[in-house]
Amino acid sequence: MSPTGIAILGAGIFAKEAHLPAIAALGATQSTLKAVYSRSIESASYFAKEAQEVLKQSQAPDVYHDSDETSNLDVLLARSDIQAVLVVLPITLQPSIILKALTAGKHVLSEKPVAPDVAGGLELIKEYEETFKPKGLVWRVAENWEVEPGYHVAGKIIASGKIGKVTSFNVRVVNHVPKDSKWYKTPWRTVPDYQGGFLLDGGVHTIAALRVILPSPITTLTAFSSLNMDHLPPHDTIHAVVKTEDGTHGIVELTWGAPVPSRSEEANNGISITGSDGWIWIKMTRSKDANGTEQNVVRITTKQVVRNEKGEDVGESETILEERVRGVEEEIRSFFAAVNGNDDGFGAPFAALKDVAWIQAGLTSNGQPVDLVKLISQ
Repeated sequence: MSPTGIAILGAGIFAKEAHLPAIAALGATQSTLKAVYSRSIESASYFAKEAQEVLKQSQAPDVYHDSDETSNLDVLLARSDIQAVLVVLPITLQPSIILKALTAGKHVLSEKPVAPDVAGGLELIKEYEETFKPKGLVWRVAENWEVEPGYHVAGKIIASGKIGKVTSFNVRVVNHVPKDSKWYKTPWRTVPDYQGGFLLDGGVHTIAALRVILPSPITTLTAFSSLNMDHLPPHDTIHAVVKTEDGTHGIVELTWGAPVPSRSEEANNGISITGSDGWIWIKMTRSKDANGTEQNVVRITTKQVVRNEKGEDVGESETILEERVRGVEEEIRSFFAAVNGNDDGFGAPFAALKDVAWIQAGLTSNGQPVDLVKLISQ
């Protein structure tokens, strides 16, 4: 099977630091980067040069931008040698670009979130399901935490019954975003024109991980939201009490409003799931591989009740597993497989909409219960 001809739409930080290395890791047999688009010729040209080096291509991908009608996005999308596009653009731009690419007959992998809000997401999904899916076009949402191997390992441990019946869970995500952060200095994040700011942009990751880890989906949420750091409008913090379909309840804390780095570094960030026979602790951290090279990993620590032959509790055991972080690579691999007729179900737009619904509910609850199932069935 010949490599899929692709274009990357967007030349920002995440496209450079995450998508390019992931495409390189998958290898030239999976895809060939034919073109890159950005609003400015400068950013597109710089990205194209870097892409040639990272991907070890004989020539740089062609450059497209908004300052020349002969080299704009429409011209790129008209190319027959490009079968799929990876959309890595600001949140509010993505829906229109997704539809433009689908209309041009391209398969689409778009960065999370699926849309800025639930209503827009439902409309976009409806258009895809009715107009483009029947034509055989694939649209998937690039939510790397949904396919992160470490989270799947944790979910399988819980499903196997090692910690017994899940009784409660606790999630803590505390981030410090200074004004000199490369993420904050991205113009569309500095003055966001979408709900939640960093909560929407980054918070959907954690909710996607919970979809994979928990044995029952979250269906009800009661929360309060706030802005604690003035440079992070409109909100930077959500505290929520949530309940799953099977009645299990938990606490979820999401904030990008830590005042100093130590508040984040010492927060003990991660996901803990407690069961009747033990508990499991899941966190992203740094670790060394067999060659001594540091890498990002998901560390899964499982602690179980130990019982003697009489069934008496005599202590606890501990097992630690680590999986290298490679979600971006896996989401792109999954997308290429779907384009070639082997859909594993990951990256489904409606699943990603559940993550947006969670954040939207957290921002608007103001202490009142929100039915998440009802919210996405409007």
